[in-house]
Amino acid sequence: MNEPQITYRNLEHSAALDARIAELSRKLDEFHPKITRCHVVIDELDRHKHKGNLFEARIDLHVPGHEIATHAQHEDPYTAVTEAFDQMYRQLEEDIRIKRGEVKRHDESRGNEAQP
Repeated sequence: MNEPQITYRNLEHSAALDARIAELSRKLDEFHPKITRCHVVIDELDRHKHKGNLFEARIDLHVPGHEIATHAQHEDPYTAVTEAFDQMYRQLEEDIRIKRGEVKRHDESRGNEAQP
């Protein structure tokens, strides 16, 4: 994967936050090397409040066959980004288990059996 595309909405660009996002995206890439694109959007919600502003981090990730998206909100933008990447890691983990056949699929015919 290339460097993640990072978009800031309603807040100033942050080189430190860029570095944190790059670090977390590299860890995702090590875990799932078939990621083709990563787009992270950091948005400051409730911008007009004087304190207690809320930040949202959204991640759109492309892997062969589909796209995965997550988001998290927190009063600290670093925590919002970290939580969103944690959610993405869990979704990728689930995607890998499904592709390996490690997740049991429910047998739809069992539900249609007559009860004694």
